[in-house]
Amino acid sequence: QTMDSTLHYIHNDSDLSTNSSFSPEEERKSKVQDVVPQALLDQYLSMTDPSRAQTVDTEIAKHCAYSLPGVALTLGRQNWHCLKDTYETLASDMQWKVRRTLAFSIHELAVILGDQLTAGDLVPVFNGFLKDLDEVRIGVLKHLHDFLKLLHVDKRREYLYQLQEFLVTDNSRNWRFRAELAEQLILLLDLYSARDIYDYLRPIAFSLCADKVSSVRWISYKLVSEMVKKLYMASTPTFVVDLMNELVEKFCRCHKWSGRQTFVFICQTIIEDDCLPMDQFA
Repeated sequence: QTMDSTLHYIHNDSDLSTNSSFSPEEERKSKVQDVVPQALLDQYLSMTDPSRAQTVDTEIAKHCAYSLPGVALTLGRQNWHCLKDTYETLASDMQWKVRRTLAFSIHELAVILGDQLTAGDLVPVFNGFLKDLDEVRIGVLKHLHDFLKLLHVDKRREYLYQLQEFLVTDNSRNWRFRAELAEQLILLLDLYSARDIYDYLRPIAFSLCADKVSSVRWISYKLVSEMVKKLYMASTPTFVVDLMNELVEKFCRCHKWSGRQTFVFICQTIIEDDCLPMDQFA
């Protein structure tokens, strides 16, 4: 019965307004709910107090961050106001391990909260994680598609301008970061229009195809072939023609043998994955 009621709360899309100008008494009441014993929730919320973390366990904030999506799922969407301040406190914690834990689970929390609360309360935190250390950014990057697909189209398009920033890392030897970016871009092709793919994702894909690490390049060949397939199926044929012309110009006629080899590998992937009809390929 408790599970049924929790699921009912989670899928309840009612408009939830929040007021930040609470008096202390209202602040206390804002943390009250009737899903779990209130003392249990109060104990959990108090664990994020910095003084407690120093005297009890330095890892306690990380444990709280790890458990937060589960607590949010249990309390339900309509009780998010009980956790909002705690979440923001953890998201700005001095320890990067705490922020990293939240970054890896923010897409799960977005599913629990729904698009309205996600846009208001999670997107600002998400934007902060995008500018954080690589150890935190990778958490966001690994589930970039999962998070962006939950946003409205207009909000989702705003991130097109920021995808380029994932090519820059604190440590240039961190090639797995770029490999993960290529993997995510393959998934993101389904979320954006042909024009957006051509204008914003194409330059990133071409940059990844010329990466120094072969593992990154191999995923990028798949990315480009999927891009060709997506643009070929679009209503405007000029995008795929322009893309193929650029592939010929940039790689086939490249003065370096590695560039010409890249062209061959991309052609191989296009044929293997049936991305183009053979007459169009020819």
